[in-house]
Amino acid sequence: MEIPALQASKCAAQLSAVEDAMYVLGGKWKLRIIIALMTGYNRFNELQRAIKGISARVLSTELKSLELNGLVQRVVKADQTPVIVEYLPTDYAKTLKPMIVVLGEWGSRHKKRITGKG
Repeated sequence: MEIPALQASKCAAQLSAVEDAMYVLGGKWKLRIIIALMTGYNRFNELQRAIKGISARVLSTELKSLELNGLVQRVVKADQTPVIVEYLPTDYAKTLKPMIVVLGEWGSRHKKRITGKG
């Protein structure tokens, strides 16, 4: 059965949009970092402890990428000694919350289905 041109164009647009999102959020660490930030972990060492297995170098690289994409704001409090650096989720990052909730729910259902527990 042939796909009508309109549906094919909607499919291509949807694929392109998903590719764009995966470019920004893809990989092992980015969503984990965003979730940790939304949960209240704001300092570098707190994030590293909260996200099991991430190295300092990878965390630093991923935070820079998330900052460039407008999902993380780096705040330097130079008026304090020692200088404090915090990473905060932007309002734009908070728009990901519904997607993160749905993804988490799907992941829980999938794990139960695969393990047979549930």
